[in-house]
Amino acid sequence: MRRVKIGIVGVGNIGSAHASTIYSGLASTLELCALCDNDEKRASELKEEYRDIEVYSSYEEMIDSGKIEAVIISTPHYLHPVIATYSLNKGICVLSEKPLGVYTLSLKEPFEAQKKTNALYAAMLNQRTDKLFIEAKKIIDSGKIGTLIRNSWIITNWYRTDEYYQSGGWRATWQGEGGGVLMNQAPHNLDLWQYLCGMPKRIYAVCNEGKLHDIEVEDEATIYAEYENGMSGTFIASTGEKYGTNRFEIVGAKGKIVLEKGKLLCQYEKNGEEYKIEYSDEEYNGHLNILNNFGEAILYGKKLIAPATEAVNQLILCNSAYLSSWKGEWVQLPFDEGEFLELLSKRVKNSKAKGTQVGTNLFENSYKKKWSTNW
Repeated sequence: MRRVKIGIVGVGNIGSAHASTIYSGLASTLELCALCDNDEKRASELKEEYRDIEVYSSYEEMIDSGKIEAVIISTPHYLHPVIATYSLNKGICVLSEKPLGVYTLSLKEPFEAQKKTNALYAAMLNQRTDKLFIEAKKIIDSGKIGTLIRNSWIITNWYRTDEYYQSGGWRATWQGEGGGVLMNQAPHNLDLWQYLCGMPKRIYAVCNEGKLHDIEVEDEATIYAEYENGMSGTFIASTGEKYGTNRFEIVGAKGKIVLEKGKLLCQYEKNGEEYKIEYSDEEYNGHLNILNNFGEAILYGKKLIAPATEAVNQLILCNSAYLSSWKGEWVQLPFDEGEFLELLSKRVKNSKAKGTQVGTNLFENSYKKKWSTNW
């Protein structure tokens, strides 16, 4: 069976996980053919670990090598759209780690390149493959709970220690990551929020920067959303609560869904009778599911689970929330992308990398929990 020849740009925490998964043969539709990391030490380590795989220090050289037909981008956030544009212009299919970029205007070029070459452009939104969110989507689409009237997601169990934020000079800075909990920890949740409830017409947000840690960016955020059909929604995220909560309520005119502690409970009324649906979460490998789906989409035309055209909605919500918080007012969607970039650029200009850095082993185990649903 033919497998898609794929390369990886940025082989750090998550890039290493993808490399190992593909190289081991678990991703049955993909063949690891190239790796790229611009860190000299890391590149040297990769050459020892993957002796039969070509290792590059330049993504341009890897893309132009002719050895690959697809690429996974797992570099720092600001580089995601840059590498995606270069790859798509060459007809190389792209699977980008989240977020697709730091600001929506940076996605104009990769989307234009994708239209020109028709190469696939997808995102690693692996939590879309969680059974509970799949079942919630089916229930909503079936009409069982009726027209949606309210939603509320408290997602405050993204706890991070001060050591985590000191583990790299780029962490939790506007210049390095381009944001805090909404940009780094909760993109999957923002994506699932809009995936299940739709996009709002306007939002009001308060993003508290450095409230709970000594950092530049927000470690607590509250978003209030209003929708075209009259539904209201709230989204609360934090990295500073030791004993956080993950509870998602979706209320309809005829019933409601609650997702909490790895369980889904749906109660609804039909023809005067009350019904109940219950599911418990199952162990799943979301990254592997997305990898295999990406390969099958290239080989057999299978529908992408997370196409970039949908993944951009998470970034729209994030950027809109920042803009609302910075201005202290409601923001209509679509929002003013130019104004957002202007205000972000001022923060980037004044951003400072942290001098203190500690070993990543201090947070490695808790960090890896984000690779699946964080109940």
